[in-house]
Amino acid sequence: QVQLVESGGGLVQAGGSLRLSCAASGSIFSINAMGWYRQAPGMQRELVARIISGGSTTYADSVKGRFTISRDNAKNTVYLEMNSLKPEDTAVYYCLATDGSSLDYWGQGTQVTVSS
Repeated sequence: QVQLVESGGGLVQAGGSLRLSCAASGSIFSINAMGWYRQAPGMQRELVARIISGGSTTYADSVKGRFTISRDNAKNTVYLEMNSLKPEDTAVYYCLATDGSSLDYWGQGTQVTVSS
């Protein structure tokens, strides 16, 4: 089992920045990949960014050049640095961890609201 706790969401003006954190605990040795997803009201949950154990990253086209995913293995934490935020980035952001058996673990979500 893997437990994930997100933090760092909040209210920010358009053009501003936020950094989300996702701290993992439990069977962290089994994690192959971690990522951030988001879900806006009435919309499907979508991938924002993902990082695999080898360090390769993937980003949604809508956030490329503005968001950066990174990890601190010593702290078992993944970060999402979000810059140049837009109102359309408003959503609940969820952390996801996938283990070697392709089991997914989700965090509780953190709200990000970008005002225009």
